[in-house]
Amino acid sequence: MTDPDPAAGGRIGGRPLLRRLAAAVLGAVVLAAAGPPGHAAGRPALAPGTQFTPLTAAVMTEPAPFDASDGKVHLSYELLTTNALSTSLAVRLDRVDVQDAATKRVVGSLSGSALGAAANPVGDPLPGAVGDRPRDPAADGGRGAAPPPEPPAETVIPGSQQWVLWIDLALAPGEPVPEVVEHHLVGAVLSASGSSPFEETVQPTRTARTAPPDLLPPVRPGSWYASESCCDNTHHRRGLAPINGAFYVPQRFAIDWYRVGGDGQTWEGDPGQLTSYLTYRQPVLAAAGGRVVEVQDGVPDNPPPYPPAVPPIEDTVGNHITLEVAPGRYLLYAHLQPGSLRVRAGDCVEPGQVLGLIGNSGNSTTPHLHFQVMTTAEFFPTDSPPFTFREFRVLGHVEPRIWDDNLGLQPTGVLPIDPSPYVGPHRSAYPLDRQVLDF
Repeated sequence: MTDPDPAAGGRIGGRPLLRRLAAAVLGAVVLAAAGPPGHAAGRPALAPGTQFTPLTAAVMTEPAPFDASDGKVHLSYELLTTNALSTSLAVRLDRVDVQDAATKRVVGSLSGSALGAAANPVGDPLPGAVGDRPRDPAADGGRGAAPPPEPPAETVIPGSQQWVLWIDLALAPGEPVPEVVEHHLVGAVLSASGSSPFEETVQPTRTARTAPPDLLPPVRPGSWYASESCCDNTHHRRGLAPINGAFYVPQRFAIDWYRVGGDGQTWEGDPGQLTSYLTYRQPVLAAAGGRVVEVQDGVPDNPPPYPPAVPPIEDTVGNHITLEVAPGRYLLYAHLQPGSLRVRAGDCVEPGQVLGLIGNSGNSTTPHLHFQVMTTAEFFPTDSPPFTFREFRVLGHVEPRIWDDNLGLQPTGVLPIDPSPYVGPHRSAYPLDRQVLDF
């Protein structure tokens, strides 16, 4: 077997490196059995472009396009990427191009610090996503999680490590969504003797062709703050969870809803009291007609404003209701007040019907409604597809990340609401992170 030309496109430069990579993938026995080129006569030819690749990649969900409140069409999904080389060989990933598999048109690209901000080891989330919850005032000056550090200028994946790349594409209005996307990875293998450039095109993936559920509001009319929604570095969007031996992003498009008063306030008085929060005991409504498939009650509310101890997995979402609204599509209403649920498993509900009241049960620090669409009746494990709301009006945007774990730690309960370029009415769209809107 002869080594390929190091200058050839899509190949790994350097003969010793290729030998090490081939050995890692196929093993010494297979390599030893390989004969000269003429020995392969009569065997089936390999598909064009077949090569050893230092990185492997896998997509965790079917990318589903959805209209968002910025007027663009979004695709948000994950690429699990593994450095398949030995621990002595790191891979520097310089660029990730997401392209139309049919036309090779690039629909999104990550490089430099933007790539650094969208990549992390599977067990080491980026600051801001998870694992940085405030526990006492001295830990953060009373304001919650500190701003995340600047992302690295280079993305270097150590040998034999698996990382996750968070892909969030925003296509301009009228730009076609590819039926199949593929991922062109460009970088270099780093060794003690230097670097060897590589390119590989991997993981062609079909995008969803079915429109996401278009829903009614899950809460009563008024002003609401949409917290931890897609597509920033939030604990919903980037919550990678190992469940039953597999990775999931079970809350990818979940939104935490907070009631906002006429002066922008979310709480008044003592933030250590549940009744100080405007969201507490607000009714939750059926966002579509359907059948109740799961109900949990009896989990007590947590006292705010500091995060509770992490509950058992079965109590993560606290008191909750799950509605089946279409085959393989379920609505989850989580963190409800104990004793407030008004439906039972098996009940059929009408759109707009009151289901229960918002509480602070389960893994919840301050009262809010956790709402999402799931692909299963169980919240773990599940996948989290996108959804839209039929109609709402954007009022403004909150720049700092104020969310469940630090809302009650702010100096006041008044949100710092700034003007938004997307102010005004929206139809059949998904509210992006930290927007304040009217239903």
